[in-house]
Amino acid sequence: MVMLIKNLKRELKFNGNTGIILGSGLGHLANELKDKISVPYNNIKSFPISTVSGHNSDFVSGFYNDTQLLLARGRFHFYEGFDLDTITLPVKVFNDLGVKNIIITNSSGSLNIKNLPGSLMIINGHYDCTFRSSYSMPSLKEGEEYYNSEMVTKAKMVAKKDNIKLLKGKYCWTMGPAYETPAEVKFLSKLGGDAVGMSTVPEVEYAKKINMNILVISALTNFAAGLNNDILTHEEVLINAEKIGGDFKRILLKTVNNID
Repeated sequence: MVMLIKNLKRELKFNGNTGIILGSGLGHLANELKDKISVPYNNIKSFPISTVSGHNSDFVSGFYNDTQLLLARGRFHFYEGFDLDTITLPVKVFNDLGVKNIIITNSSGSLNIKNLPGSLMIINGHYDCTFRSSYSMPSLKEGEEYYNSEMVTKAKMVAKKDNIKLLKGKYCWTMGPAYETPAEVKFLSKLGGDAVGMSTVPEVEYAKKINMNILVISALTNFAAGLNNDILTHEEVLINAEKIGGDFKRILLKTVNNID
């Protein structure tokens, strides 16, 4: 692993402080960077690749203005058969390459009929609703150790200045691969959730463990099952993620400039 990171750092020529994990359909952020260098996951020894449509499966370093960024285009999920160590690999790579500020993004379902698809949401708390190790009710995890208030404030400032509506709420992590049933959605809503998805929480928990500064922004790409009469598909998620892309890119890139 030491040789892997040493080689990757040399190949990517990365010397910045900020990394971004990009969720389903959000990999186009890399198009905004200059002097890009890409290293596909399958070129890295013993590194898996994502099997989910909408994930490019590569690391990209590049510059936005004078700020160098490291992107992970493609993440891993439990429903793909990966364990926690594998799911958090991109965060581990970020840490070993010197990243201090991590922005984690995802495409998620809205649990509130008032929060329309096409909206962006800052996550300020999360629930682990996978029931992997306990049948107890999921507890809320929040606070500065999980969600960096300075990064949150700067993202809000960018959104206000650019007239972009930016919601805030709690994220519920479910196992997948099937989307949630209407009954499960009612449970998650009563629990206190505002968005639901099948990723992000493992990365947040690991980034918190190694003392990274964390910001999480969700693209609400659909209503969760039962909130309307639409049939939910992954293709819909990707289409709506692309529609949100312009606002998402502006918030991410301008926030990064303010951080650095």
